[in-house]
Amino acid sequence: MEKNDQELRKQLSHTAYEVTQNAATEAPFSGEYDQFDQPGIYVDIVSGEPLFSSLDKYDAGCGWPSFTKPIEKKSVKRHLDTSHGMYRTEVRSSDSASHLGHVFTDGPKDAGGLRYCINSAALKFIPANQLEQAGYGQYKTLFEA
Repeated sequence: MEKNDQELRKQLSHTAYEVTQNAATEAPFSGEYDQFDQPGIYVDIVSGEPLFSSLDKYDAGCGWPSFTKPIEKKSVKRHLDTSHGMYRTEVRSSDSASHLGHVFTDGPKDAGGLRYCINSAALKFIPANQLEQAGYGQYKTLFEA
């Protein structure tokens, strides 16, 4: 079920709304998940769609959470973004089309070379020890030794 604009404005913070619905960008080093290192998954704050795993997160020093890949390829869609006089590849969630951030080719070479630079405001973190209760039990095996 798609949420209408009024429901989204109630559900999301002002920043999360602007980022996900209007392709805004939160200020660098301001998001709650930039310097955040706990095991779990990151889901779309709008739809709850699983997007990224903490196992693929790394500190790129850019001021936004960075990941080497999505948790599943089908969970993100790429689009050419020519705003602000630049050529970039925008990343949106597949289910809700929420703007997440951009993907660049300057990531760790040993992990495929991509850097998914994602706004914290577009994400909700689900700790590994709460995956089952939150309805994401299929991802528990990622965190089992």
